[in-house]
Amino acid sequence: MAYKNLQGFIDILEKSNQLKRIKTQVDPNLEITEITDRISKNEGPALIFENVKGSEYPVAINLMGSFERMSLALGLKKLDDIGNKIAGLLDLKKYSTLFGKISAIPELLPIAFIFPKKVKKAACQEVVEEPDLDKLPILKCWPQDGGRFITLPIVFTKDPETEEQNAGMYRLQQYDKNSTGMHWHLHKDGKEIYEKYKKKGITKMPVSVALGGDPAITYAATAPLPGMIDEMLFAGFLRNKPVEMVKCITNEIYVPAESEFVLEGYVDTNELKEEGPFGDHTGYYSLKDLYPVFHIEKITRKKNPIYPATVVGKPPMEDCYMGKATERIFLPLIKMILPEIVDMSFPLEGVFHNCAIISINKKYPKHPFKVMNALWGLNQMMYTKMLIVVDSDVDVQDMSTVMWKVFNNIDAKRDLLISEGPLDALDHSSDNAFYGNRMGIDATKKTAADGHKRPWPDDITMSEEIKKIVSEKWDEYGID
Repeated sequence: MAYKNLQGFIDILEKSNQLKRIKTQVDPNLEITEITDRISKNEGPALIFENVKGSEYPVAINLMGSFERMSLALGLKKLDDIGNKIAGLLDLKKYSTLFGKISAIPELLPIAFIFPKKVKKAACQEVVEEPDLDKLPILKCWPQDGGRFITLPIVFTKDPETEEQNAGMYRLQQYDKNSTGMHWHLHKDGKEIYEKYKKKGITKMPVSVALGGDPAITYAATAPLPGMIDEMLFAGFLRNKPVEMVKCITNEIYVPAESEFVLEGYVDTNELKEEGPFGDHTGYYSLKDLYPVFHIEKITRKKNPIYPATVVGKPPMEDCYMGKATERIFLPLIKMILPEIVDMSFPLEGVFHNCAIISINKKYPKHPFKVMNALWGLNQMMYTKMLIVVDSDVDVQDMSTVMWKVFNNIDAKRDLLISEGPLDALDHSSDNAFYGNRMGIDATKKTAADGHKRPWPDDITMSEEIKKIVSEKWDEYGID
């Protein structure tokens, strides 16, 4: 299902009683965060703050802050549906015969119609203004934050060599009425494109930032896509409809036509400025450092826009559910490379890049170590500090069972693998920025083939016959 825009998604949430409108005046300085944090921790609704101190624009927040709303944002009944669709498209066996090729046509045909579509007129350019960020209800989220931060920006850049566009999500700290920080990390595509401009001696790197739109577009900007995949093409795949794009007024970048706001400008490749601290999705403050500066030349918007925001901090919060969508959507791609993988889970407490739990069909000694090393070699999986591998019959979504296996199945000398490699820029535990040590834990059952010299005990389970008897007699026991 494709939503025309952010407000279309909000209408659906409201009709399904998953949204609450707050009419009392609230302060974007900390108060909105505290309200949202309480709601997030209690699996509460999406929120619209209609009366925000210092701004005429309402704030929408926590829109994707549950499994149900995250699925609804992508037009799904459950998050696995997209992953299963991808798996079906990538099943090469279907195309090996003439009949298979013909049968696949109805399934493949829609792909030809999901490429971004350029338009000349757009709702996001109904109003064109000189930049004044003070008019926007930009949040200061946590007490030690370095200032107010735009927390849900879709940052569009264009490669100076290939002219291909990239979309990513990088926080923007407001410095004044017309400039912000540009917090792209060492390993991010935006930073790579920035370095190309710098190498070419181009001092003004065009950048445009979209706020709002179909939630599939917002999600696509966060997805760990291969470099050759356009995020807006992926958004079109998610929504089964092309994303309409319009050229910005001050540069050659195209942005989603149904954005609520667009900030047009440039990054000066010769300028760095202190940015941060910021209360981050790890639950800790990321430290201040020097980052490029984004200079805003024009702000375009709808006549009656809604300002989208999110708050990150100690899990669970809205970004956790976006991370879970990534887990389910990209699992089939990982299984193509590592077919022994049965399932994977990124627990919310691991804040995406700190822990992954993988179940496998174990076939030989040290098989889990092979899987660990392969995963650390896959794009953003390189950041994962802890990989836990369990047997195929373990439900990786059941943390209690997983921890039972870890606590009881491992021998510290035999089953732990320490690997040095890249770490996420937000990792504060390593002595060095950007790299450190990662750990793999093999919590699978061990046999003689693994060098285990004693019999491995069976799990304690009740017989199916007795389970059936008890289930059939349960009401007779009179136990509430």
